[in-house]
Amino acid sequence: MTTVFRFLGSISLLSALILAGCGNSASSVQASRGSGAIERPRDASAVPVTVAQVERRTIPVQLHAIGAGQAFKTVSVESQVAGIVKEANYKQGQFVHEGDLLLTLDKRPFLAALDQSNAALARDNAQAQLDRAQLERYEGLYKQGIVSKEQFDQYRATSTAAEATVSFDEASIQTAKIQLSYCSIYAPISGVTGAQLVYPGAAVKANDVPVLVVINQVSPIYVNFSVPQQYLESVKRLMTRSSLPVQATPTGDSKPEIGTLAFVDNTVDATTGTIALRASFPNNDQHLWPGQFSNVLLRLGEQQNVLVVPSQAVQAGQQGDYVFVTKPDMTVDVRQVNVGQTVNNETEVLQGLSPGETVVTDGQVRLIPGTKVYFTKGL
Repeated sequence: MTTVFRFLGSISLLSALILAGCGNSASSVQASRGSGAIERPRDASAVPVTVAQVERRTIPVQLHAIGAGQAFKTVSVESQVAGIVKEANYKQGQFVHEGDLLLTLDKRPFLAALDQSNAALARDNAQAQLDRAQLERYEGLYKQGIVSKEQFDQYRATSTAAEATVSFDEASIQTAKIQLSYCSIYAPISGVTGAQLVYPGAAVKANDVPVLVVINQVSPIYVNFSVPQQYLESVKRLMTRSSLPVQATPTGDSKPEIGTLAFVDNTVDATTGTIALRASFPNNDQHLWPGQFSNVLLRLGEQQNVLVVPSQAVQAGQQGDYVFVTKPDMTVDVRQVNVGQTVNNETEVLQGLSPGETVVTDGQVRLIPGTKVYFTKGL
């Protein structure tokens, strides 16, 4: 009897567990449907895809190019006199301000030359005073008729020559002072110094190679780039109205610098069909650098009522660009398209699509024409 009750109790417990499991399963399904989860269709061959609609929008007209930085000014510092480098007052790669002392040359030869000029001036001044005194005496004698006019003219010429010699000595002193001043070499502009090319003890010549140091002004800075020639008229027209903004982002960086278009070349490059442009950037933080490549973006305005799709919808094939378009029967077809510019992850469609059509933006790798699909995201 006890055995029978135990058996019946076990059956009852098992039934309760089965009912509880069924109840929980039903609740889970209902909760899943109620939570907004997408239910997979009965066709097990359908491929999950993400889609978006073809729309008309207003997009900016932007030109993209690769540009290279160029120093706003570049100065090759050379010595104006021949001498020996005594001291270098800068470090290579250092930022220097206009007027900073860069190098000094040995001044002793130039001080000696200045002393010689001062001594020559003192000697010739004394001679000139003597010649003036003699001229005054002979002028009186000439007026009294004691000496001939020829003798008087000779002393007047001698006195004039002495005065000229004094003037020459004074000019020599000025030249010696200028030569002495060239022994201190200062930065002609503010900028970044290049590699140190001469060291103390080196002999330098006037205006000779190698130069002493090269200074590049990097604040502001230029970025040179080129755009197709068909945009030349638009660029010239817009430049007459206002400053055209330009963005430059160094390669491998994400922070753009904002500048303005400063120059349009006067000749189109016939070999490439492009026109060279130059933009100016304040570059206060020296984010851009001479010779550095940057991604350049030139904005020319806005284009209204443009057909666009997400950029990830456009695929590249042997026949050109194409997209997968979904049809009402939940199958896909391939559509060849002609595309224009891409702005903010949206690509302009010039031909091949119509507004309101649905294109696949993710999941294309598993698709061929006629494949059944169901939507996981989008719309």
